[in-house]
Amino acid sequence: QVQLVESGGGLVQAGGSLRLSCTASGRTITNYAMGWFRQAPGKEREFVAVINLSGQYTNYRDSVEGRFTISRDNAKNTAYLQMDNLKPEDTAVYYCAARIHTGNFYSTLAVEEKYNYWGQGTQVTVSS
Repeated sequence: QVQLVESGGGLVQAGGSLRLSCTASGRTITNYAMGWFRQAPGKEREFVAVINLSGQYTNYRDSVEGRFTISRDNAKNTAYLQMDNLKPEDTAVYYCAARIHTGNFYSTLAVEEKYNYWGQGTQVTVSS
């Protein structure tokens, strides 16, 4: 079992920045790809970003490309989501997730059902 705990959310003005952290316990994240998802009020949860085991491959949803950066520090058992130039439409609960790096990883990056472990989420609110 892997337990994931997100932190770093909060209220920020449009154009500002936040850095989310996802700290794992129970097992090392070395064997897991790490992803971030978000859910805005009244909307379905959506994929935001993912990083592979080594950290050398990342992928983002189009609307955050160039503004968000996903990273990982396996020594600290932690993944991060640096969010810059935030917009009101980024307001959501952000969830960290971990998945086993299976053979179809690259074709199922954004598929929630492929992620094995989830955190409880952290609220990000961007005011205009």
